[in-house]
Amino acid sequence: RALGALPVRGVILTSRSSGGRYDFVSRFFAPASGIDEDPVTGSAHCCLAPYWAEKLGKSELTGYQASARGGVVRMRPAGDRVILGGQAVMVMRGTLV
Repeated sequence: RALGALPVRGVILTSRSSGGRYDFVSRFFAPASGIDEDPVTGSAHCCLAPYWAEKLGKSELTGYQASARGGVVRMRPAGDRVILGGQAVMVMRGTLV
């Protein structure tokens, strides 16, 4: 809850993975935005991908977000963009008019 007092949108924690299945692990907290912990955060991985690609010398990465639900994100930095991949589940459908 102390993170909610920080003047930021969110806080990303990350570490190199100790296993061979993932390149790194992460968690994302945004209590000031009403989200104690986001289960899997695409925007965070867009920041993490260039960092880990340079640090590990890799052009394609697999990350694991270690929230209670957990999730795997595949990433490929591409210039000023990051291509993300992974599994998704539709939880809502709507129409904008």
